[in-house]
Amino acid sequence: MKYLSTFEAAEKWGISHRRVNVLCNEGRITGAQRAGSRWIIPENAEKPSDPRFKGQRREPGRTSS
Repeated sequence: MKYLSTFEAAEKWGISHRRVNVLCNEGRITGAQRAGSRWIIPENAEKPSDPRFKGQRREPGRTSS
């Protein structure tokens, strides 16, 4: 199995590497493991959903203000 660093996962998912570290520490990334002082993340791991936006849908054609 191939693993990604937090920097590689951050680039893949469009978030900061610090956020990836936080998600790993919270146990929200399936299969993430500690390798010394760093996290390694399975290449096929999915980006965890953001609970702040759960269930929110935007109406088509509507923009945010």
